[in-house]
Amino acid sequence: MNSSKLYSTRGILVIIVLTSVINPFLGAAINIALPIISKELDLSAVQMSWVAMSFLLSSAVFLVPLGKLADIAGRKKIFIAGNILLTLSALFCGLSPTSDFLIFFRAIQGIGSAMVFGTAMAIITSAFPPNKRGMAIGINVTAVYLGLSIAPLLGGLITDIFGWRSLFFIVIPFEILVIVLTFIFIKTEWAEANTEKFDFEGSIIYVVAMSVLMFGFTKLPELYAVALLILGLAGLILFIQIEKRVKFPVLDINLFIHNRVFAFSNLAALINYAATFAIGFILSLYLQYIKGLTSTGAGLILVTQPIVMAIFASFSGKLSDSYPPYILSSLGMFITTIGLVLLSFINHETATSFLIICLSVVGVGFGLFSSPNTNSIMGTVTKKQLGVASATVSTMRLTGQMISMGIATFIFHLFLGGKAKITSTNHLQFLTSAHIIFILLTILCALGIFASLARNKRKI
Repeated sequence: MNSSKLYSTRGILVIIVLTSVINPFLGAAINIALPIISKELDLSAVQMSWVAMSFLLSSAVFLVPLGKLADIAGRKKIFIAGNILLTLSALFCGLSPTSDFLIFFRAIQGIGSAMVFGTAMAIITSAFPPNKRGMAIGINVTAVYLGLSIAPLLGGLITDIFGWRSLFFIVIPFEILVIVLTFIFIKTEWAEANTEKFDFEGSIIYVVAMSVLMFGFTKLPELYAVALLILGLAGLILFIQIEKRVKFPVLDINLFIHNRVFAFSNLAALINYAATFAIGFILSLYLQYIKGLTSTGAGLILVTQPIVMAIFASFSGKLSDSYPPYILSSLGMFITTIGLVLLSFINHETATSFLIICLSVVGVGFGLFSSPNTNSIMGTVTKKQLGVASATVSTMRLTGQMISMGIATFIFHLFLGGKAKITSTNHLQFLTSAHIIFILLTILCALGIFASLARNKRKI
């Protein structure tokens, strides 16, 4: 294949980087805008969390099936379709007249995101040789953190000046640019599994089981939520049994059974995201409700973590081409754990400088973890499995984020009530909730260190 004619690696990197900036920007900027959205659309604390979780839920449940579909039908096709869906859903989110409308189109937006992120890492892995892959992955992860970095400040400014709806409208021209550049720079297609048949039965069971399981988790401690959890777990067990017998499974279970590095690297990613994602959500509410800051003021502080992440993600990605990724990833999780311990002490009197230190520590840890861990996963599969592997990585990320938000929602439900709004009368309950959430996230992250180290033991 003549890469100069069929595709440009630099062009591909530009396209993926643009996409990797846009989507994290939108997600993080929405967290900053939640108090203002809540005021306009009359949302409770739990409803605010669903503006974020509807996106995560739909992304997480569709990633694996769409990743497999990309391996069969072509990664470029699915990537372009995903960006088109993101463009349309952003338009309708910005036009949302009610909270239900917004949450619904955030879920549609999540499907588009699944199509993009389920293929982006696979396209990079397909286009770049092994000795350059860690560098490319590092740049891509840095782009994600760049989007996260500019989101709190830029998102806060845009929200304060133009309103929260403009956050959705502003990404539309960038999505259109990505679509145009994809047609210009990529003249080939990657579909190494094009001789396989798509597993519709397995995909449907997976989507339904994951949806029921994750929805049930976010509705705890309600009694019906326990029933949903049991039903969802039963569905996943059925899915695993079916996939073991299918000739062309939507998810190759053997990747987890016989590939120790793949299995434990994905487990480490799941735990890491579960331990860290709710940080931005909790601190955004803390800074605006407890400290009385504007969206822009909160953004100036929250920008610390993703900036530090971006710096260390690129650095650690290059290091993972030369040094064992599990060492870098495990060190990153240890540092993140320290940051979470520090955050569990915040109160009414907490100084801004202390928060910046905490966010910097978490940023260093996350930056050291992410790129090497992803490089470790993508380097253990065959070419025809790259789409599924990329989708699995993203599924672990999004499922972890859902777990993180689920923990936060569960604790809010216990201490603030399912329909309560955050006001001056319940600030103490909010702070108690925040303390418990950060303690639980600290325990999770500490457990993740062992999962990260376990991948280097003798093979199964």
